Amino acid sequence: MAQTVTEVLTVGTDSVSLIDDIKTNGNKSIHAGGTTDANGNVVSGTWTQTQINDTVQRNVDHLETVLAYAPVDENDDTPDVAGAASNLKTTHVAAITTGKTYITDNS
Repeated sequence: MAQTVTEVLTVGTDSVSLIDDIKTNGNKSIHAGGTTDANGNVVSGTWTQTQINDTVQRNVDHLETVLAYAPVDENDDTPDVAGAASNLKTTHVAAITTGKTYITDNS
């Protein structure tokens, strides 16, 4: 059974969350090596800014790939994410912009 546009977009939700969390928490994000100490306080990780930026870029790339999904012909059952209503893709598009801005601001 072919996936729906919504199912494909759901695959990108983790990337949206990761980008947003790194933007908010920087190197304290669990997605950027941040941890908690014995008292439960969030502490900075040991990742370099380059490693963090690479992680953000991989997730931006993933979202761009997801948003480009489209059938190649009438026999292809790939969901047409690229042609879907933009309101379904709003958070993904916003996360791409956020990720690119984060990388630019932290290069």
